[in-house]
Amino acid sequence: MAELLTAPEYAALAQRITLPTQAFIDGAFVPSVSGRSFATRNPATGQVLTEITACDSRDVDIAVAKAKAAYADGRWHRLAPGARKTILLRFADLLEEHAHELAVMESLDSGKPIRECQNTDIPESIHTIRWHAELIDKIYDNTAPVGSDTVALVVREAIGVVGLVLPWNFPLLMLAWKIGPSLAAGCSIVVKPAKETTLTALRVAELAYQAGVPAGVFNVLPGGGKDVGEPLGMHMDVSMVSFTGSTDTGRLFLKYAADSNLKRVVLECGGKNPAVVMKDVEDIDQVAQHIVNGAFWNMGENCSASSRLIVHADIKDALLERVGLHMREWKMGNPLDPQNRLGAMVSEAHFNKVRSYIEQAAREELNVAFGGDTAEGAFIQPTVVDDVGRDSMLFKEEIFGPVLTVTTFNSLDEAIALANDTVYGLAASVYTSSLKHAFRLSRDIRAGVVTVNCFGEGDITTPFGGYGESGFGGRDKSIWAHDQYTELKTIWIDVSGDA
Repeated sequence: MAELLTAPEYAALAQRITLPTQAFIDGAFVPSVSGRSFATRNPATGQVLTEITACDSRDVDIAVAKAKAAYADGRWHRLAPGARKTILLRFADLLEEHAHELAVMESLDSGKPIRECQNTDIPESIHTIRWHAELIDKIYDNTAPVGSDTVALVVREAIGVVGLVLPWNFPLLMLAWKIGPSLAAGCSIVVKPAKETTLTALRVAELAYQAGVPAGVFNVLPGGGKDVGEPLGMHMDVSMVSFTGSTDTGRLFLKYAADSNLKRVVLECGGKNPAVVMKDVEDIDQVAQHIVNGAFWNMGENCSASSRLIVHADIKDALLERVGLHMREWKMGNPLDPQNRLGAMVSEAHFNKVRSYIEQAAREELNVAFGGDTAEGAFIQPTVVDDVGRDSMLFKEEIFGPVLTVTTFNSLDEAIALANDTVYGLAASVYTSSLKHAFRLSRDIRAGVVTVNCFGEGDITTPFGGYGESGFGGRDKSIWAHDQYTELKTIWIDVSGDA
């Protein structure tokens, strides 16, 4: 992991970096067919960083054609597994060499604190690529038990051309979660980064090509959802789409698949995640630290954020006191200053959306226990809203910002009912010193990831995805992520007869 620089060093690096501005197709940066562009802004300052090529359906057709040609001639998927592994490991090494540059790009483009980019997003992205690279020559195909007259092989094949549609909250890490297993499987990929956060995807594609990923295998198309996402979802030569983003947009990709070639769709969408705190917790201060981290990490712009604190009524006041103390450690300000743990909302539009929920709390006459203010630019203080009932908009809707709601319970069954009172089912956390309570809560809460006595998402070895409107169709991370980028084929060979 690269060491943190100082704020002046990061500022100087930001001035020196050459930002990518064009689409990456067939191993080269190219302008869009239309010649149009859009401005990408630093959300912390509102200043334009650069103008980026705006692609549309014609660029999608070109990129998919190049990806299809690369798949058809086997320049990537027919390489020996060890050869693909070597290239992807070289790719990870290049990412590590450019860690500071990528961290600054990510921070400038998204408003994320540089300390999070440098300490978490970049090293985790590199680790993800290495982990999936190492898995390439360790996944075995199978034979079926069919008797001596037949040999039955069950083999995996890369699914073909895949579209990878990214969110703006973890631009580089979500890219890594998708390109790791898809490239390891041998697919050709067309990436659509979020329009708000395009820079690192373009630079990563260039580094992959430099590492030896063949031209046409890794393509990146900047642009809006209507211009790039929809034609990618509708394209007859795209065999699969992996999407991370809002539930509403995820629904569209199901429609695109139904209206085109019934392509496989994997969705990782929203979350309204509970943190259930029983009154038997042993270390309330440690619980408070996890609650604050879970709610405010990445400014709450996190689909697995602990956005609903569901706490036993007997310990609510004591826990909130400790939460307030730990919130003081979360300094907000210039994202390029590594002393700051909270940066800006990703855009003015998202800032206004999150602020509207704080205004809604006032309309509902809820108690804002901590925070609630905004700062110049797209900055919102970490905010805790107390006494939130299950009928409140703040309890039901995904805010996707630094807003934690607090709801109390008096029995285990009531806690489970509150935790499951949501259309989502992505993540949850449970805090208790009772093994029985831990098992009951983790089993009965309907979520794809449940952590006990901590906040987190597991690691690269564990699958990530959710229930209900949080998505379906597959999982990111782990060995299971490879399944969604491959097809299973049965090869049945008759070996009966005389020798």
